[in-house]
Amino acid sequence: MYKLSMRVTWVKNYNFDLCVYLSELQYFKSNNIRMKFQVNEKGYYGDFGGAWIPEMMYTNIEELKRRYLEIIESVEFKNEFEQLLKDYVGRPSPLYFAARLSEHYGSKIFLKREDLNHTGSHKLNNTIGQILLAQKLGKTRIIAETGAGQHGVATATVCALKGIKCVVYMGALDVSRQAPNVKKMKMLGADVVPVHSGNKTLKDATNEAMRDWINNPEDTHYIIGSVVGPHPYPDMVARFQSVISAEMKKQLRAQTGNELPTRILACVGGGSNAAGAFYHFLDDEKVELIGVEAAGKGVDTGETAATLTVGTPGVLHASKTMLMQNSDGQITEPYSISAGLDYPGIGPLHAHLHKTGRAKYLAATDEEVLKSVLLLTQKEGIIPALESAHALAALDKIKMNPDDVNVINLSGSGNKDMETYLNYFGY
Repeated sequence: MYKLSMRVTWVKNYNFDLCVYLSELQYFKSNNIRMKFQVNEKGYYGDFGGAWIPEMMYTNIEELKRRYLEIIESVEFKNEFEQLLKDYVGRPSPLYFAARLSEHYGSKIFLKREDLNHTGSHKLNNTIGQILLAQKLGKTRIIAETGAGQHGVATATVCALKGIKCVVYMGALDVSRQAPNVKKMKMLGADVVPVHSGNKTLKDATNEAMRDWINNPEDTHYIIGSVVGPHPYPDMVARFQSVISAEMKKQLRAQTGNELPTRILACVGGGSNAAGAFYHFLDDEKVELIGVEAAGKGVDTGETAATLTVGTPGVLHASKTMLMQNSDGQITEPYSISAGLDYPGIGPLHAHLHKTGRAKYLAATDEEVLKSVLLLTQKEGIIPALESAHALAALDKIKMNPDDVNVINLSGSGNKDMETYLNYFGY
C-alpha cells in the first residue's frame, strides 16, 4: 500500500474527504512514437500518475483533460507554437561538441544548449505552449510556482508577451537565494508572492499555487513548470519539452551520421528537461537514459532531494509517484543547494522509467556539482546552472568508451547562481 501524503501538505481549510479520480482520460497516440512509455488512457505511466484531486479542483482539470489534445494538435496552434519557438525562443538550440571536456573524459561529449534560449533555460518551451493553450481556453489570469526562478521568469515573460496578468508563488528561501530572477519577474510585470510555510521552497510554492487555482477556477490557468501534478500536466509538459529531443535527433544525424547517441544525461527534480531530452528516444532502448537527482549533502544524511534513492510510492500534488515521506505519510523536507531540484517528489514518467529500468537514476552531491561547474567553466567557457551541473557530475560516475556519443542536456545558464559560485569559490 502507498500513502496519500497530499492530505495535509498542500491545501488547508478544504474538505478532502472526496478525492476525485479522473478515469476516462483521452489517450492520444503520436504518429512517430510507439508510445510504450507514454501515458495510458487513464492518465498513468505504469503504476504512476493519474489525477488524485480534491472535488473543488475537478472543474479545472476536467476542462484541461477534455480540450488540451484537441487544441495543441490543431494546425493553428502548431503553427503559432513553432513560430514562437523559432523567432522568440531562438530555437533550435545548438548541439555543441565539447572538445576539451571530451578530451578530459576520453569520450565524445555533446551539450544540448538550452541555456542559450531566451530567458536562459528550457522552461520557455513549456510556458510558450501553455500560454497559447490558456488563450484558447479563454483564461485572463496566469499563476505559476517556481523554485530556481527560471520557470517563474519564463512564465512572467510569456505573460508580458501576451498581456496577461501573472502571479508567481515562490518559497521565501528561494526568493532570497535567487534574487536576480525575482527582480526579473517583477520587471516583467509579475506579482511575486513569497511563501513562508513549510520549508519555504518549491513544494510550498506549489501548495500555494494550487490553493489559488481552486479559488479562481474560471479565469485562471495554472502553468505548472514540470512533469508533475495531476494528469494531463505531466503529458502536456513533456509534449512541449519534447522539442529538445526532436532537435537532438536531427543534429546528431548531421554531426555524427547517426541520430541515436550512446546515452543522454539530464538533471531531474520534477523532471521536465529530462522528459524533453528523453522523449523521442524512449522506445529506442539502445540509447541509455540517465537522470541525475540532487543528493544534497549525501543520500544518507537526511539532507537530500534524491527522491528515487530514498523515496517510496505515494500521492503528492495530485499525482501518484515516488516521494520523500516518513512512516506516517508526511512529507520529508528535501534539501539541495540547487533551488530547482529542491522538491520531495518526481514526475510520474520518471518514477515509471525508474521502476521498469528503462532509465537509470544517479545522485550527485552539492560538492560534486560545484566541482563540475568549475570544470565546465574552465574547460569550455560555459557557466552552467546548478541544476544542469548535476548531469555533468554524473560523468564521473559512469563508464564511457572513446567512441561513445554522450549528450548532456544543459538545461540552464549559471547567471542566476553567480552569487553562490562566487561565495563558494572565494572570488
